[in-house]
Amino acid sequence: MNEQTKTRELSPGLRMAIDFGPLAVFFLAYNLTRGLDLVKVMVATAAFMIATVAAMIVSRVKAGRISPMLWITGTLVVIFGGLTLWLHNDSFIKMKPTIVYAMFAIILGYGLATSKPLLKMLLETAYPGLNETGWRKLTVNWIGFFVFMALLNEAVWRTQSTAFWVGFKLWGAIPLTLLFAIANIPMLMKHGLSDKKDVPLPPEG
Repeated sequence: MNEQTKTRELSPGLRMAIDFGPLAVFFLAYNLTRGLDLVKVMVATAAFMIATVAAMIVSRVKAGRISPMLWITGTLVVIFGGLTLWLHNDSFIKMKPTIVYAMFAIILGYGLATSKPLLKMLLETAYPGLNETGWRKLTVNWIGFFVFMALLNEAVWRTQSTAFWVGFKLWGAIPLTLLFAIANIPMLMKHGLSDKKDVPLPPEG
């Protein structure tokens, strides 16, 4: 493996920008566009798709890789975003987070049932010193969180206005993800975690 193909660690700030930047672009595009809600969502969706592909490219250039989670979310953004634009139906982009969260829950559930460390693969990190019990508990916790977020997204987009759902994606889903990751740290410390300065997060659904 030569120097050009070696993977490199991203700074926490750049990783956050890659994982959550496209969602911020979606939020800004929606709020800066004038017109009917459907028009605003379609413009925001197009911007979201472009920003997501750009984030994947930046990850490949800066880190030498695109994480499995980013591949999954990026692919689904392109698929469901494309359906939204093609069919002029914003239901597809609204249900996309539900599909993402459900997929992650199923993948981790499969790993838990087969004793495969799929959480390590998805997060592309090894919590320093974390023992097997810690990994198992963390996996169970993330499965529960992803199921909760899938149900919450369904409840929000099906019962609230489009504007509320867009705001929830930025001001609700991201803080909930951050708080959940931080809340796991005491448990991880009890199971051998030796370095908590850089807690890995999944890209926002």
